[in-house]
Order: sequence, then structure tokens, then C-alpha cells
Amino acid sequence: MTSILMVCLGNICRSPLAHGIMEHKLNPNNYYVDSAGTADYHVSAAPDRRSIKVAKENGIDISSQRGRQFQVSDFDKFDHIFVMDNSNLNNVAKLARNASDMQKVKLILDTQKETTAEIVPDPYYGDFSDFEKVFKILDKACNYWIERL
Repeated sequence: MTSILMVCLGNICRSPLAHGIMEHKLNPNNYYVDSAGTADYHVSAAPDRRSIKVAKENGIDISSQRGRQFQVSDFDKFDHIFVMDNSNLNNVAKLARNASDMQKVKLILDTQKETTAEIVPDPYYGDFSDFEKVFKILDKACNYWIERL
């Protein structure tokens, strides 16, 4: 079984959306998807209500997800680790034990030719339209990576 981890800062906005989108699109018999944050701000918290709403409007239920912090052991548990921005990348890199750990880590938009964004913007301080934009960015990115898994 292939395992995928989505990582953002607090694990309540971007990574739960990416987690939900990827999980929704992949066969659960072949893929395991999870998410985590690099900070411990929202451990055990549900995703942001706006993330839950935009996911629901797109036919995806992420309401049962709970926030957790990225740990060194995630390098052992996951085949692919997708981070949302450079800050997340740097935080995950600080925990990497070796080059093998880092080979698993990618910016989710790193190879997105069809987008001008290099990072997934954090919608936390924005309004609902920012969450809708992030959903569209992540949906496109997940489709890209699914084709390559």
C-alpha cells in the first residue's frame, strides 16, 4: 500500500483539504492518506470550518479529521510527503535524518506547469473565497500527482 502525507503549518486548512481531496480520488485498498502540521497549534482540533465547508461543497467530508504534528517517525510511515510551502519544507527538512528521508518530501506544486503559484497560499486569515481558491489549486495538484503515482 502506498502512503501519502500532506503537510502544512497548523493542519487545519491546507493539508486537511489536500488529504481529503487525495483520499477521495484514490482507491483506499491501494493508498493510505493522512495529514499533519509542522506546528503544534491545533493538535486534536477539527479542520477549520471553512475548509470543511469548501470540501463539503465539492462532495468531500473532512469533518472527522483531527490535527496532529509532523514527527520524525512519519519519514518511516510514508512513501510521499507533500508540503504546502517553503516554510513547511524547511521545518520538515530540519527533522530529516538523512537524504533518504528528504527524497520523500516535495512541494505539492513543485512540478505544476499549469499554475503560476509555487506554494499553496495559507487561507487562514482570508475569507471563504480564499479557501475556494486553495481547494482548486490543491485539486489540480492532486490530479497531477495521482497521474504520477
